[in-house]
Amino acid sequence: MPLSKDKLLVHLPIDPPAAWLQKVSQRFPGLEVRCEKARVVATGLSSADELAPDVLDGVTIMCLYPPPSPDNMSRVRYVQLASAGSDRWVGHPKYEDEEVRFCSSSGVHAPQIAEWVIGTWLSHVHSLSRYYSAQLEQFWNPLTDFNAFGTDSVGRRMGILGYGAIGRSTARLAKGLGMQVYAYTHSPKPTPESRVDTSGYRVPGTGDPDGTIPERWFSGSVDEFLAQDLDILVVAVPLREATRGLIGRRQIDILGRGRRKTFLSNIARGPIVDTDALVEALTKGTISGAALDVTDPEPLPRGHPLWTAPNVFISPHVAWQSTNVFTRVLDILFANLERLEKGEPMLNPIKRS
Repeated sequence: MPLSKDKLLVHLPIDPPAAWLQKVSQRFPGLEVRCEKARVVATGLSSADELAPDVLDGVTIMCLYPPPSPDNMSRVRYVQLASAGSDRWVGHPKYEDEEVRFCSSSGVHAPQIAEWVIGTWLSHVHSLSRYYSAQLEQFWNPLTDFNAFGTDSVGRRMGILGYGAIGRSTARLAKGLGMQVYAYTHSPKPTPESRVDTSGYRVPGTGDPDGTIPERWFSGSVDEFLAQDLDILVVAVPLREATRGLIGRRQIDILGRGRRKTFLSNIARGPIVDTDALVEALTKGTISGAALDVTDPEPLPRGHPLWTAPNVFISPHVAWQSTNVFTRVLDILFANLERLEKGEPMLNPIKRS
């Protein structure tokens, strides 16, 4: 249906490029576009609830991150999230309304998050944090024990739990390092056709569109997947009730049984991993280390034992950050405006169940 009676609110921390606004104006005459700059805050982006009432009045389409109050969304029929996940919206009346379309920005964060995974992995295996600490002390302190030398990534095994946009982008970089990649997916992918990426938006030149990178594919038993003697486990599944606590004490113990002593990288959501079990495993040396862009609780409070656990790197949920991210969000928004007008299936639709 035509968008001539719609009012679009874009609430992102950038001013939409003039070329994008012109393209929208030409393609959707009559669509009223309201652009308000969001602030980057500790929890992501500021809420649209801070905007003046006249800015929110009558809005039918929103492009933003955190959920506004239901009162400020009374006429909204389509929400384009600036995030890959929608867990912050669970329980919101509009999110529970199946008549309102919700689409994610899955894919826009994949390149930079994949770089974070590989960067923290390389820092771990090459002891870069050790040398940085020595630099701060102005201390020239090379390792002299050959058995303590780092090992390059050639032939090492990466297991990716959740082979979506982020998992596929990470796999591409890992393959460039000569690593083996094992993939775990929620549903089986037994054929080449089933492994093709049909999930939605993908940054050109990234990812694994044909699903040819993994040497082995897994589904069903997570424990069986974790028992594959992984050098690194990348947690990249969405947070749902079924994935909350998915990596618990038993699963972490499995990671510690192999000869490789797994390194755990979590770029998904903190509650997917049992924090107490992780601290215990790091302290005992059950696993070789961890890189965490997300934690449970989050923000991680001062004094929490995870801060001082051995061989852990923690960043404050910032792996998604890139100056390119919100122009990619606008690309998805434009594509979905076209699909909304034509009545076609949306790009990156969120399954609510």
